[in-house]
Amino acid sequence: MSLPASLQACLSLPAIAAPMFLISGPDLVVESCRAGVIGTFPSLNQRSTEGYAEWLAEIRERLATVPETAPFGVNLIVHRTNKRLEADLKVTVENKVPLVITSLGAVSELVDAVHAYGGLVFHDVINRRHAEKAVEAGVDGLIAVCAGAGGHAGTLSPFAFLPEIRSFFDKTLILSGAISNGRQIAAARMLGADLAYLGTRFIATKESLAHDEHRRMILEAGTRDLIYTPAISGVPGNFLRASLERAGLDPENLPSGTALSLDHETRVWKDIWSAGQGAAAINDIPSVAGLCERLKTEYEEALKEFCSG
Repeated sequence: MSLPASLQACLSLPAIAAPMFLISGPDLVVESCRAGVIGTFPSLNQRSTEGYAEWLAEIRERLATVPETAPFGVNLIVHRTNKRLEADLKVTVENKVPLVITSLGAVSELVDAVHAYGGLVFHDVINRRHAEKAVEAGVDGLIAVCAGAGGHAGTLSPFAFLPEIRSFFDKTLILSGAISNGRQIAAARMLGADLAYLGTRFIATKESLAHDEHRRMILEAGTRDLIYTPAISGVPGNFLRASLERAGLDPENLPSGTALSLDHETRVWKDIWSAGQGAAAINDIPSVAGLCERLKTEYEEALKEFCSG
């Protein structure tokens, strides 16, 4: 595995609970880390930089009561519309957040600031051009957001995208896209990924901040119940058909795409909910601890089955 030493000894499962807008909070992060899975959240899930700092303090305090946990991480949106980036980065550095996940822009200055205190930077990419720019910025890991991912998803198959990235990047490689169980985590490893990135599966947990109706829609959703469109936030993503209809929109006749705006996204994602194609494999709402234990069992069984075959 191409994992930094700081991660190799503390993970019980090669997985990250992805940072999800308006979904991931301290409970989800803490319980994931306690279970040996990297827990993460977007800094913008708090309304202010001060609130973000309070969440960091809470997470650290709660994790300090457990002797061995996985590290936690924070997602920073590197985009000109994020007016809080400079202030949130300052708080991130002051608190020496172990892992920073950047989206919508990779800049060397941010990477350098995190590296200065010994932190790691992983970056979301959906194509080779984005990956090459992130490598130039000096990131420690690339998150290949492939077809079927929730939120802002790509369109490439992992069978094509992962080996393409590996041809020029030998650091940590993470696979995102329709991963909902331990067998699929094992499959990600077989494809050459070091870690799996799970989002939608963690929406449907007791500790997520998701609306109960959002969870219910995920339980009832199949692949045909997801719409891939740029019309909602301005960036292509997968959204639940039922939530579009609930908001009074016709999924087959959506308005043209809009310019990306974080304020716009905040309004949209309160009423229109995202999910990846992995929703088709989700049929319950466990605790995070229970989910992670199940994922570990499924992962280990898949590896044994592969090795014995």
